[in-house]
Amino acid sequence: MSIERTLSIIKPDAVAKNVVGKILSRFEENGLKIIALKLVQLSQQQAGEFYAVHKERPFYNDLVQYMTGGPVVVSVLEGADAVSLNRKLMGATDPKKADPGTIRADFADSISANAVHGSDSKENAEIEVKFFFPELSR
Repeated sequence: MSIERTLSIIKPDAVAKNVVGKILSRFEENGLKIIALKLVQLSQQQAGEFYAVHKERPFYNDLVQYMTGGPVVVSVLEGADAVSLNRKLMGATDPKKADPGTIRADFADSISANAVHGSDSKENAEIEVKFFFPELSR
């Protein structure tokens, strides 16, 4: 097991529900350390750049609109196999298919309003951490 860093975003729907503390607690209770944290209101440009990988997909514009619709909490999580552990804690993208006890099963409303984002690979984690926290780049 290697010590990794991964990016987590608590999305506008979860921030609006006032469940930020509950979600952050899940990370800490499962061995992830929060090493950076901030509340951000993404601009259209920032959201567009961050999700540029999805630019050609039909949901891209809706995703950018959704992510700019309210504040988000962005954090860097660190721990043993942080990327895969965070993915496990989040659960399936569709909260109806997410395992009970996962963040999305407990707090998400739909596939699009799914409470959290997490890096999907070590490589993307490095890119995503650098996007929001350039001072932490290795």
